[in-house]
Amino acid sequence: MKAIRRFTVRPVLPEPLRPLSDLARNLRWSWHTATRDLFRSVDPERWAAAGCDPVRLLGSVATERLTELAGDRAFLDRLDAVADDLHAYMTGDRWYQAQTDRMPAAIAYFSPEFGITAALPQYSGGLGILAGDHLKAASDLGVPLIGVGLLYRHGYFRQSLSRDGWQQEHYPVLDPNELPLDQLKDSHGSPAQITLALPGSRSLRARIWLAQVGRIPLLLLDSAIEENDLGERGVTDRLYGGGSEHRLLQEMLLGIGGVRAVRTYCALTGHAEPEVFHTNEGHAGFLGLERIAELRAEGLTFDAALEAVRAGTVFTTHTPVPAGIDRFDRELVARHFGPHAELPNMEVDRILQLGMESYPGGESNLFNMAVMGLRLAQRANGVSLLHGQVSREMFAGLWPGFDPEEVPITSVTNGVHAPTWVAPEVFRLGARQIGTQRAEEALSVGDSDRWDSVADIADQDIWELRRSLRELLVLEVRERLRASWRQRGAGTAELGWIDGVLDPEVLTIGFARRVPSYKRLTLMLRDRDRLMDLLLHPERPVQIVIAGKAHPADDGGKRLIQELVRFADDPRVRHRIVFLPDYGMAMAQKLYPGCDIWLNNPLRPLEACGTSGMKAALNGCLNLSVLDGWWDEWFQPDFGWAIPTADGAGTGPDRRDDIEAAALYDLLEQRVTRCFYERGRSGLPDRWIEMVRRTLSLLGPKVLAGRMVREYVERLYVPAAHAHRAMDPDSARALAAWKARVRGAWHGVTVDHVETSVTTATAELGTTLGLRVRVGLGGLKPEDVEVQAVSGRVDEEDRITDAAAVPLKPVGAPDQEGRWLYEGPLSLDRTGPFGYTVRILPSHRHLASGAELGLLAVPSEELAEAAGLLMR
Repeated sequence: MKAIRRFTVRPVLPEPLRPLSDLARNLRWSWHTATRDLFRSVDPERWAAAGCDPVRLLGSVATERLTELAGDRAFLDRLDAVADDLHAYMTGDRWYQAQTDRMPAAIAYFSPEFGITAALPQYSGGLGILAGDHLKAASDLGVPLIGVGLLYRHGYFRQSLSRDGWQQEHYPVLDPNELPLDQLKDSHGSPAQITLALPGSRSLRARIWLAQVGRIPLLLLDSAIEENDLGERGVTDRLYGGGSEHRLLQEMLLGIGGVRAVRTYCALTGHAEPEVFHTNEGHAGFLGLERIAELRAEGLTFDAALEAVRAGTVFTTHTPVPAGIDRFDRELVARHFGPHAELPNMEVDRILQLGMESYPGGESNLFNMAVMGLRLAQRANGVSLLHGQVSREMFAGLWPGFDPEEVPITSVTNGVHAPTWVAPEVFRLGARQIGTQRAEEALSVGDSDRWDSVADIADQDIWELRRSLRELLVLEVRERLRASWRQRGAGTAELGWIDGVLDPEVLTIGFARRVPSYKRLTLMLRDRDRLMDLLLHPERPVQIVIAGKAHPADDGGKRLIQELVRFADDPRVRHRIVFLPDYGMAMAQKLYPGCDIWLNNPLRPLEACGTSGMKAALNGCLNLSVLDGWWDEWFQPDFGWAIPTADGAGTGPDRRDDIEAAALYDLLEQRVTRCFYERGRSGLPDRWIEMVRRTLSLLGPKVLAGRMVREYVERLYVPAAHAHRAMDPDSARALAAWKARVRGAWHGVTVDHVETSVTTATAELGTTLGLRVRVGLGGLKPEDVEVQAVSGRVDEEDRITDAAAVPLKPVGAPDQEGRWLYEGPLSLDRTGPFGYTVRILPSHRHLASGAELGLLAVPSEELAEAAGLLMR
């Protein structure tokens, strides 16, 4: 019989054990080894059965065992020590509190998914894991973040395989009462709610669940409540599920509802109101509309409110291709805003303009969430140096006339939260060298350039560590593979071969990630005979562990998985290559440390960052990757190998895959396997061990989320907070009026005449030219603009590279025709072909960039030719 309703019956903990409840409700346990060890000791078998989830563990422990522990002095002493440690962690000053630069009182961080722990399955891939690591690192650093997301009742799907290797999706129902969450209650003790208006006089209501991530509150909105009609209850059913309207409602709830949830939380708890709002991808972009509406209610115009909102907003894009951005039909968006829906006092046309693709090649009938995110944020970034460059090129149409390198999108390279991803065995080896406390600080704060203490670890210790981790992975793989084959319908008698799958002595390669086509899961299958030779080499064999999920609607990705699985099912190689279904955090935490090589072969430059290789590196695993994302930025031969890229203009997709697959096989055959299996005088693979050592000591500090969050604070959050404070209502009105005036007059801004003090086509290094420029300002004043000389080397097409801009100064008053004279020096500071030009930009103290308005005036082609702007 099936129950019509379920309850979670929690035990009443004996008084001495009450601190266990507080420890279980704070997700710091997910990265704090001592807390996890404490819970494991409560009941090791039930701990494993509960998926290492303290909340589930405490709900299943027998009363007799709790009574026994309540009288166990040694256990109670450990409990007190861990509880005291958590209290000190939550209340003591950390890195952020030691800063002096008028730090933001609070930052709200919005993301559609958060990967904190497998016990809270609210993530699908890299974006969510990054968001979870961002919160954890912020907690370790003491950064006053408030996380905002949605609570998906089905989470992301669970994956299994059919007998013929086709991906199967399962959506288990999650009960929030069984998760490490608490409901936010109002002053009367009732669940706090926020409400959105929908077309047709309907409403979308959501409760607010609170996950405590160390020091960071994470607010998760849940629409599956009785107050909603059946359709509205399903808004937060699945992560990245449903059609366009379903996704639009999710993103309205995340952005608009998320701001309302933050306001509610701050009012109820006394938490400082955020001065900075950080939008992690475009999904939460509607938060800017809600903030504009708040300021409109205080008397600001739309334009003034927009300036105030932009000042304190940071937008991070993770998408290197336009197809990866959410775009909605304009009519659908229009129907959900305005007088009969949400934000009734906001002009729908103004909302639509924010998401309009008003640039060459854009589609005017679509509403682009990333475009809106960029227009609502004064500061934006990509997630690696290369991705920043890709993003500037992809969105350059929003800043017409500017070269891509001047598009105001910077980059902060992602990092990973080491305490979450470093295996306990790796941590213990480090702690043995420098002590537990210093090791914890090194992993969390990330304020050193190198970990020199790794040099003192003996070669034998490093090699024994790597082998023990590989052995643990072999046992994990066999257990998971056996479970997978049972799900595929195999009987016990068919599975005896699994006991011989993988070998702790064999070079082990890992490949695990989402399965869109650009990540090329099956590139390794391009030449199957050659791959088989690698797997079965009599002296230098390799073994490969593979995992990954395709989006439920991506049949192409599912076919790639099936192709890989069918190869791995071949009895000739199935002991050397395995596919493990249901890739998630719990599997990843075993996979990264146990592999010797982490393989990544995306189509360059479509990998925004690719943080899985960072997690592997922190465990002494070497990277073998295409130069994309973070690997393009930090690759050195000391850390691993770079797969060459065949990206010539005449190289088609098939030819490119053939070339890059061949390069991958070459590297494995000639360099990687030889390095692993060759032994030195000591009987150890000396070259390999040295690469592991250098990966840990030199690459380790770079890939930390602590380093990443400190960069966000120093380069984006603090400037955004200062801009927010400067943008009081009067300043916002003045800036909006100034922008309107400048835009209205810009058609009259011209560069009319350029002359220099040298007329020859050659000059000596170190020469300083006198530059005189006559400009028309179209009714603007010199204080409204900056006239610049831009100079540098020129390429074959006379484009300036490595450009340097120097402001010129106005001389005297305007002439009778209203034109202004500007003068200044131009230094010839480099040899070779050299060129310069002149341009005019808007200038205002509240602009974060001269490109912010997308306005630019340059000399006409005729004027440029007459001025002789090139020197060879």
